Parts: sequence; structure tokens; C-alpha cells
Amino acid sequence: MLTSALLIALLAGIAGVDLFNGLTHIHRPIVIGPLVGLILGDVQTGLLVGGTLELVWMGMVPLAGAQPPNVVIGGVIGTTFAIMAHTDPKVAIGIAVPFSIAVQGCITLLFTIYSPMMHKCDEMVKKLNWRGVEWVNYFGMFILFLFYFIVAFLPIYFGADAASAIVRKAPHWLLDGLAVAGGMMPAIGFSLLMKLMMKKTYVAYFMLGFISVTFLNMPIIAVALGAFAIALIDFFNRTHNDSNDDQGAGSQTTAQEMNNGI
Repeated sequence: MLTSALLIALLAGIAGVDLFNGLTHIHRPIVIGPLVGLILGDVQTGLLVGGTLELVWMGMVPLAGAQPPNVVIGGVIGTTFAIMAHTDPKVAIGIAVPFSIAVQGCITLLFTIYSPMMHKCDEMVKKLNWRGVEWVNYFGMFILFLFYFIVAFLPIYFGADAASAIVRKAPHWLLDGLAVAGGMMPAIGFSLLMKLMMKKTYVAYFMLGFISVTFLNMPIIAVALGAFAIALIDFFNRTHNDSNDDQGAGSQTTAQEMNNGI
């Protein structure tokens, strides 16, 4: 268990740095879930839980000072809890979201404590001490890595058996409540995403997808491929129209130059 906890904590540290500095999307639950499953020997459950958690965090984006629940710890703890406790992914979501909210509060506090270093960087810039500015950034990344490593390691190593025992002894009404709450989270994530992205021109596509899934019982992969085909058609049509507009503008310019020459 120690080796698995260390590997998962290492993954959490790398993903935590990627969330703010790398932005390669290693930190997303759809990536973290299968990786945690691979470490714990259950890739299928890891992929299932990671995909479910991705639906939850899909519409949770940081807006100005408002920060969503921490996606890294939510993905790591949720997937680990589901695999080790052999519980339903919806129950794991009900556990992961409150935990990630608490961790995000700690992240905000950590950033607040580290903020005076920005004044140090201003002084270094005035002195053209670029190396010092680099080391401040590297030190911040190291603190993030260490924070995520510790936060992921402690509950996994010391709380895995306790979590399994709690699930076995927990009343059914509590587990059912967590399952209901976890089942609602993906819908909330999608609604937040639609609130940001939905425009009048996209309503027809939304209706088409709803009809395909609800009435035609099409699988999600088929709907996704159909949406991809529609996106390609729209992209090529826009590119063709833009090229025609550019050619038309060029022809008008040439005609005007010839008239001016005559």
C-alpha cells in the first residue's frame, strides 16, 4: 500500500503543478482516473470514475476570484476511494466534491501567503536579476508539488482501510443520498458549461443531440462522431466563404487600380 500511495501522491503532485503551470491537461479527471486505476490494478473502474468526474468538472471554470473545487484532488481521491472501497462511482463523487472544496480553500490560503514574493520579484526586475525571478517561480512550483503530494498521500495511506470500513458500516440511506448527490453533479457541470457556451445559433445542435439520445437511443460515441462531422462541415464552409470573400475583395481592389490607371 505504501508504494501505491507514493505513486498516486507523485501523480497528484505532477498534476497539481500542471494545473497552474503546465496546462497539458494531465490534471483532468479523465486522465487522472485511468492512471490511478493503473496504479491500483483496476483501470476499468478508474476510467469509469474519471469519466464521471470529468462530467462534474467540465463546466467548473475559474472566473476572476471565484475558484471551483480542486479538480486534481477531486479526481485522485474520488477514484482511489471508489476502487479501494469497491463502491459506486456516484458515491465516490459525493465524497470527492466536498474534499476538493476544502483543498481549494487551502490552495487559496497558500497563494495568499506566497503573494508577498511578487514584491520581491518587482525589486529583482529593477535590479535585472532575472535568475532570481526564475527561482521564485520554480520555488512556487515546488511548494505546489509538495502540497499536492502530502494532501494526496496522507488520506490514501492512512485512510484506505478506514474508508472501506466506513462504507461497510454506513447506513444505506447515507450511501443512497451520496449516490443521488453524485448523480446530480454531472448535470450541474453540464448546466454550468451550457450557461457559458449556449448561444441562439447552437440551440438547433443541442436539440439534435437530445433527440438522438432520447428518442433514437443512439450511443454516445455515435452522437459524438455526428457532432464532429457537423463541426467539420461548418469549419470547411466558413473557410470556403472566407476565401471567397478575400478573393472578391482582391478582385475589387485590382479593378479599382486599373480604373485609376486608365
